[in-house]
Amino acid sequence: MGSNISQHIDNARKTGVCSLAGKNLSEVPPQLFKLGDSLRTLDLSGNKFKSLPPEIGELTGLKNLTLSSNRFETLPKEINKLKKLETFAANKCSIKLLPAGVFTGLHNLKKLEMSSNQISTFPDEICSLRHIDFIDLSDNKLKLIPDNIGELQAMELNLNANQISYLPHSLAACPRMKVLRLEENCLPLDAVKETLLKESRLSLLALDGNLFTKKELREKEGYDQYMERFTATKKKFT
Repeated sequence: MGSNISQHIDNARKTGVCSLAGKNLSEVPPQLFKLGDSLRTLDLSGNKFKSLPPEIGELTGLKNLTLSSNRFETLPKEINKLKKLETFAANKCSIKLLPAGVFTGLHNLKKLEMSSNQISTFPDEICSLRHIDFIDLSDNKLKLIPDNIGELQAMELNLNANQISYLPHSLAACPRMKVLRLEENCLPLDAVKETLLKESRLSLLALDGNLFTKKELREKEGYDQYMERFTATKKKFT
């Protein structure tokens, strides 16, 4: 390990912040894990990591973890030990598989970003996270949204550029969701339930690039109620 990396890790002992972004590293420096619960922010983006060691779970003070632009195919389940985590980003990796329970118990998590991966199964444990505000799973290989999605607390969910062809009825029950992005999926018109248009809290429903036209959507029962929410929200910010 170069002296430059050692210096970054030494500094992190004092500051609680460590950025090893864009350092051309192929392995996570083991010295990093000795920081234990003193590290609050860790940025490992833009390297050549193929795996993240399970020791990541020892950094129990982490609030912000960024892993984007690496070569991970999976994540260690031990991420679920990071109980203080508030933001997690692993965009533009090669993640195919998420171990069951990898996000279970991360009750402080507010922001989850995992766009541009190859994830095919929605991590349904995020539906039970109480403080989650924003989720980006765009540009993956998702085909299904789980039935327990109605429990999801997020205000915004981005599922653009996936392979979703069906929306569960429970989606309309999301208690806080205002923004739902489903552009460039495989949705037929009848997948967009009247309950979603009429009864949800959605004020922005992005559906371009599916198997129906804007005109067909506008003619659907419930669309007027959705547009009332859309217009009312727009007025607030103008």
